[in-house]
Amino acid sequence: MTLKTIDTGFFKLDGGAMFGVVPKPLWNKLNPADAQNRCTWAMRCLLLETTDADGRPRLVLVDTGLGDKQDDKFFGHYEPHHGDGPDKAELIASIRRAGYSETDITDVLLTHLHFDHVGGAIRRVGGRLEPTFTKATYWTHSAHWQWATHPNPREKASFLKENILPLEESGQLRFLDEGGLTLPGMDLVCVDGHTEKMALPKLTVGNQTVLYCADLIPSAGHVPLPYVMSYDVRPLLTMDEKARVLTQAAAENWVLMFEHDPVTEAATVEQTEKGVRIKDKGPLSAFIG
Repeated sequence: MTLKTIDTGFFKLDGGAMFGVVPKPLWNKLNPADAQNRCTWAMRCLLLETTDADGRPRLVLVDTGLGDKQDDKFFGHYEPHHGDGPDKAELIASIRRAGYSETDITDVLLTHLHFDHVGGAIRRVGGRLEPTFTKATYWTHSAHWQWATHPNPREKASFLKENILPLEESGQLRFLDEGGLTLPGMDLVCVDGHTEKMALPKLTVGNQTVLYCADLIPSAGHVPLPYVMSYDVRPLLTMDEKARVLTQAAAENWVLMFEHDPVTEAATVEQTEKGVRIKDKGPLSAFIG
């Protein structure tokens, strides 16, 4: 099994919303806000090269970033950009830099269907919306699909029909809980605090366990238990889920990969007098070789 980071750029979200009840003087030290109180966040995806139980090669993309098909008004709220300036179409370029083509992708695992995780899954070609990865099977949890296609008022703005419905219309959509994406060395951890049935891939690479944290622990700054996003539909449940994951991660020396941290790709954690805290951090490659 080979893991590669797929960087799709950065965007901005309100710092208060990202850190919930934590006061700004504390979170602003972790991720300084701009004049509009927005912090810069990464959209860091993961590419998994492996074989299935029958020995067939699989190239699995985990999440797809924001995409580039929305209008300027939409992007004006989030200012998607890269280190060298504005550029919204970075997903495919990043996959190619990793040595692959978009047609090599066999599976797209969507942890959940919020726009900054699923936007790149669908592209606009002329006046049509179609899957970006034409040869891939797209995977999400069936309970989350129902949640996203019948959204509650709190999350409705995060579930955009143009990101979701074309997946079903294409015939390329399947559900994780109904079998099919069963790969040696990959398990799924489903959590319900951020949104219903968000699916986190837990991967075994050699003797190392890697958890792609998605929005359960979006950045290294969110490791302390009270640091929970206001976007979470069940914040107290998020704290319980984080506590379980972090306790096991510290005990078993897991590597946590952060989807949204603008600087830190991955980290290990340890138990301290103040609870679980970051032990070592760095690029994912530093932990898995």
